Amino acid sequence: MKWNLLNNNIHSKFWSEDRSTDHFSSQGQSVTQVAPKSSFRLEPSQPSIEPKIQVNDLRVAFGEQEILHGITTDFPTKQITALLGPTGSGKTTLLRTFNRLNELVSGFHYSGSVTLDGEDIYRDIPDVREVRRRIGMLFQRPNPFPQSIEDNIAIGLRAHNIVPRNQVRQEVERQLVEVGLWDAVRDKLNQSPFELSGGQQQLLCLARTLAVRPEVILLDEPTSSLDPVSTQRVEDLLSTIKERLTIIVVTHNISQAARISDYVVFMNQGELIESNTSSEIFYKTEHKITEDFLSGRMG
Repeated sequence: MKWNLLNNNIHSKFWSEDRSTDHFSSQGQSVTQVAPKSSFRLEPSQPSIEPKIQVNDLRVAFGEQEILHGITTDFPTKQITALLGPTGSGKTTLLRTFNRLNELVSGFHYSGSVTLDGEDIYRDIPDVREVRRRIGMLFQRPNPFPQSIEDNIAIGLRAHNIVPRNQVRQEVERQLVEVGLWDAVRDKLNQSPFELSGGQQQLLCLARTLAVRPEVILLDEPTSSLDPVSTQRVEDLLSTIKERLTIIVVTHNISQAARISDYVVFMNQGELIESNTSSEIFYKTEHKITEDFLSGRMG
């Protein structure tokens, strides 16, 4: 059945202001294809929206277990793309492929390609640190460094020579102001970040990521452990910084995806089911498995 309009219950679920979140983990598993794949390529008639990351026939495996099965899709520049799918669909594995974190796992191997502005991130950019600077990542739970609040941001500024040494303190302040954390920590810069609340720690980690001037930010359920107020602050900030960054976010919160995303990639069991604009996915999906997930009948 073609899903032209959302029923009232589903519409309320998507667009509710309730920012409560669920806790899931993503572990892939090798399975056969469950639905026709619908790869998304930006059309030449959309010159204002160029692809920032392009994925072509990507297969990822650890040892003999294949997790991702031939993923092909585009991630538009300066847009927010939500990665949706039930637990075990391979969303986190895909994110970790983009900034080469999977290389740290024994038995990792892949085929296909991932390009950033046309450069293959595995073949054309040999410095993995540069890949991770250009493609930053924010994890599900805050992971501040065991240094001071100031040094959490300053360490990346110095390591990548983002600003002259005599401007580091000023840049730290600028980043903390941008994420809305400056007023809370201005008198605590030399203190441990672990004295901050969970929401404040996550904002600090976001400031640390932004400080090194990434082109893309990957977010793996970044608000799942946050209260509604902190969640809204993160969402508002993402909507602001997408003017200069490409954002890819994994979330199990359907209403959050509807609120903030411009595009959606829906995955299931390592397969790309469909990817398109958010309005097309939420209102006009032709895949029953997507409809079942969005309506809460699976996942």
